[in-house]
Amino acid sequence: MLKKLRSFLPKIILFFLTITAIFFQYNQIPKNINYDEVDFAKLALSLNDKTYTPYTAFATGHTTLYFYIILFSFKLFGISNFALRFPAAVFGLLNVFILFFILKSVFSKQKHLSFFLSVFFLTSRWYLNFTRFSFEATFLLFLELTSIYFLFQSVKTSKWKHIMLSAIFAGLAFNSYLPGRIFFLLPLIFLFSKKIKLDGLKKFFLFIIPFIIIIFPLTIHLTTHKDIRFSQQSFFQNKKLKLSKKTEYLLKNIKSTAFMFGLKGDMNGRHNYPGKPALNPILGLFFALGLIICLKNTKSFYNLFFLLYFFISLVPTLFTNPVENPNMLRTFAVIPSVIYFVGVSLSTIISKYKTAFVNLIIFLLVVFSSLYELRTYFSFQNRVFKNSFEIKCTVDKLVDKNKPYPKECLVSHNEF
Repeated sequence: MLKKLRSFLPKIILFFLTITAIFFQYNQIPKNINYDEVDFAKLALSLNDKTYTPYTAFATGHTTLYFYIILFSFKLFGISNFALRFPAAVFGLLNVFILFFILKSVFSKQKHLSFFLSVFFLTSRWYLNFTRFSFEATFLLFLELTSIYFLFQSVKTSKWKHIMLSAIFAGLAFNSYLPGRIFFLLPLIFLFSKKIKLDGLKKFFLFIIPFIIIIFPLTIHLTTHKDIRFSQQSFFQNKKLKLSKKTEYLLKNIKSTAFMFGLKGDMNGRHNYPGKPALNPILGLFFALGLIICLKNTKSFYNLFFLLYFFISLVPTLFTNPVENPNMLRTFAVIPSVIYFVGVSLSTIISKYKTAFVNLIIFLLVVFSSLYELRTYFSFQNRVFKNSFEIKCTVDKLVDKNKPYPKECLVSHNEF
């Protein structure tokens, strides 16, 4: 009985930490909403009582999967700021536990490492910020992490159902936020690893058939309709730009994205405390060390997997206009890889120095990093939100109105 309680204790602690971090002053930080959120609410309500559509040109163009979930939340709780943001919070909570179980499987030799890494993940400003308003990032990450979880389960069991479930969630990711369109390449590549002991052709069809079924409606739609958002955001689509200019833009994006991790972060106040690096010094140091270790040992299945996941997650932002980079929203899906690299560093240290003192130091670093991140978010980034979230009125008062919104609903400059 005591042994079972000990095994459940990290999960119970993690649950209460997650609930507290995500829902503490949930309707107050950020207190206001922004124009995109109002558009998201209008988009969700526009889907009501209509036949299913996989894509809409509304609000610069979006796939609709996430907005059906927002619509369900509105029906459950009524039209409110809480209902608009609640789905992002729920998926934010679920992601912590899915990643916990993934890391527990990967770092099975280090007993408490998956717990420590999950706390790093949860308390990272980069992650926590997007669980607290209505953007689609946490939903996309939920779909990707669930696909990865089932892929890793198929490594353990080689059961056909795990491969199919991985394919289904990869297909749903394709139907989600734009960066999810290329995620399926990751499980598809690693499907052919020798670790999954099924016939290669059988593995391929177990994955590709459910994946095609899931993406079929959206794919058919996009063959006859332009993806407005992709066309607007990708400089590669701009036929007026010369190849030399496109190369220049790409190099600028690579530089700004690389610097984002430890030197200069996203300037958008909704995404980040403007200019602050995405990773604090503790996470940044362990991330860099883990990345180097993984690059040196690509024979490891998990090292190679998370290296490819890391670079695939960066691709969408590298082909957008440089003025919008660095961008911690479009690169949101790299966070699990960052945490994995941190885990590789810590695992290496723990394996080399098997002492209680080392475990105590790691525990203290987790505590210090978490407090540092939470203080930055709730004390400092919170102040920036007054400028970044421009609308004081609640969403129910705005969904029937077209822009421009009433002056009393907008934050005035003298309020900053």
